[in-house]
Amino acid sequence: MTACSRGVVVLVGQEVVVAAITSNVRPRLFGDHLIADWRGAGLLFPSLVTGILRTIKRTMIERKLGSVPKADMEAVNRELQRSLGR
Repeated sequence: MTACSRGVVVLVGQEVVVAAITSNVRPRLFGDHLIADWRGAGLLFPSLVTGILRTIKRTMIERKLGSVPKADMEAVNRELQRSLGR
């Protein structure tokens, strides 16, 4: 997964599933993950990945801004699994 235009992206055919990344870290809601290595992800401020997902067309992504570090991405995946009741 990559951080793109302030979001986490999962490629799925011609569409992608995205979760927003925001520097508004309070309040943290169910499914949100505070990015521990936000500098390593190429972010300017402490940030979190929201538990809110959207599907968009791949063509809407203009460029890659950074990458969520592996440890943080694994934690995001755990939060998503928890949100889905798995």
